[in-house]
Amino acid sequence: MIVALGSDHAGYVLKEELKRFLAARGCETLDFGTDSGESVDYPDFIIPAAEAVADGRAHCGIVIGGSGNGEAIAANKVEGIRCALCWNTEAARLAKQHNNANMIALGARLIAPDAATGIVATWLDAEFEAGRHVARIAKIARFERGETR
Repeated sequence: MIVALGSDHAGYVLKEELKRFLAARGCETLDFGTDSGESVDYPDFIIPAAEAVADGRAHCGIVIGGSGNGEAIAANKVEGIRCALCWNTEAARLAKQHNNANMIALGARLIAPDAATGIVATWLDAEFEAGRHVARIAKIARFERGETR
């Protein structure tokens, strides 16, 4: 599995920890930066990570910032991305089971590193339930493409 990663300066340390965690799980990572704790503009790193998921270079993606809010918003501007802000394992499980989230956003200032690895593991291991959720996701995709209701 290939996982795209992107972070701002606040998420840099957690991104590096998640790279090690993902490698131990046998995942390959595509790291779109940033590469330090120096202040940066998060869209410069989050959008390329989301584009890698959208165009198939990565199977899924994780973006990290101080709160994760801006990162989720930026990722969701890329067509085909369903990025869920996850603050615990239950949110991560539901993001995959109900929304088939292909990306998650984490807030490094709000989540301890061990909690973050649990969130990531839960999300990666969860499976989309399909069923009633398929039609809901299709409605989002139609709107995203500018199709009428």
